[in-house]
Order: sequence, then structure tokens, then C-alpha cells
Amino acid sequence: MRISGQLTLLILLLSFTLQAQDERPRLKIETSEGDIVIELYNETPQHRDNFLKLAKEGFYDGTTFHRVIQDFMIQGGDPNSKTEGATGLGSGGPGYTIEAEIKTDLIHKKGALSAARQGDQVNPERRSSGSQFYIVQGKVADEGMLQQMEMRANQALMQQIQRAFFTAPENKEYLERLQKAQTEKDQVALQSLSEEVQPLLEARMEEKKFSYTEEQKAIYKEIGGTPFLDQQYTVFGEVIEGLDIVDKIAAVEKDGERPVKDIKMTVTVID
Repeated sequence: MRISGQLTLLILLLSFTLQAQDERPRLKIETSEGDIVIELYNETPQHRDNFLKLAKEGFYDGTTFHRVIQDFMIQGGDPNSKTEGATGLGSGGPGYTIEAEIKTDLIHKKGALSAARQGDQVNPERRSSGSQFYIVQGKVADEGMLQQMEMRANQALMQQIQRAFFTAPENKEYLERLQKAQTEKDQVALQSLSEEVQPLLEARMEEKKFSYTEEQKAIYKEIGGTPFLDQQYTVFGEVIEGLDIVDKIAAVEKDGERPVKDIKMTVTVID
């Protein structure tokens, strides 16, 4: 009986632990247009923990949704937006960036919470802003668009694979051959190098190739989103209450992309 009791206790403790690990942190974004409740994904722990930290510190309180585009997204989290009438918003942050946590199963469906970032030219690693985020509004997509987005995502992925291959220390010889052939405009050497390297790149590509699941396609076809951002920005949460508020904010009067009247926010942790 004693062994059975101990075993039951261990099972109960394990069950509680697993349940706690699966629970997603919830936060409330209070705005003048209404409240939005979000859940943070445990699959993106760095972004989850950073957002929780900033929220608990009150970092977001008094910031605004400074960039709003209907049928696209609403963006906020720039600390400079706390200052009344501040200009040049979109570059502020806590002084650091976060390593990308881009996952194939986390897509830009309507209500997705994602991290803003600088463009690929200055940020090839696609590191996220330390504080700025956007909530997707988007619109409904069809099969043709989703196929185009898969192709686009895989083209970008191949570029990343090529960049990583030629900059890897163990592939220094390949890089030197490429640079020499380009400098001398030696098409024969370029072709020879391509035939040698392409199978290696394609093998790596096959391991990471992106395609939508049938479930993901159904989501985009039924509730919509912004699939052209998939595999480029880190999605780290989603709206579970207040999608109508996202729509409301997206529809406010704007001067360009900035709301005419500041939409300030307060972010608090629910659990």
C-alpha cells in the first residue's frame, strides 16, 4: 500500500508539472479602444520571457500603437512613443535585440503576436527588436497566394542557406573560389563551382523546406492573416480575446500610418 501511495503521489506531481509547463502566460493590453488579451507561446521562450519581463517592469505602459495599417497589422512597443508628439517612431527599444525564434508551425494568422525587427540588409540574422511588436489583422488568402508565399519563403531560405554555407569557416576555400571567379568574371569557373556546391545546398534545403499544412491553409482561407511574413519574423503569441479591438484600432483615423489620436496602452500580466 505504501509503494502504491508513493507511486500515485509521483504520478500526480508529474501530471501537475507537465500541465504547468503547457500553460501559456496571459497578458492584457488595455487601450482607449478596448482590451486585448494575449497568450505567449512557450515554443519561443526568449521572446516569451522578454515580453513578460518588460510587462512586469511597466515598460509598455504609456507607449502607443504608433504604426497602424488596415488589413495588415497594428504595431507598438517603441518607448519613444511615450513622449507626446514624438517623431521618427519605430527605432526605439530597450537597447538590445533578441535572437530569432522563427518556427514553421507558428504562422501569421489573424491575431498573431509577432516581433518587429530591422530589415535583412542590416539584420541578416533576423534578430527581433527588444520591445517592438505587432498584432496581425491581415485578410483572407486563397490557395494561389499560399503557394506563392511558400515559394517566396523557400527562396529566402535558400539565400540564408547559401550565405551560411559560404561564410562558414570550413568552407573558406569555396568562398575564395567564388570571389575569384566573380572578380575575374570567369563564367566557366562559376558554373563549375555551382555544379559542385548546389547538391550540398539542396541537401540542406531539403531538411528545412517550408510548406503549409492543410490546417494552416484552412486558417488563412477562413480567418486570414499575413502569410507573406511567414518565416521572416518571429511569431511568439496570439490574441485570445479582443480581435474586434484589433479591427477597431486598425480602422482609426490616421495621418499616413500613424493614428491621429494616440492609442496608448497598459500591459499587465494576468497569469
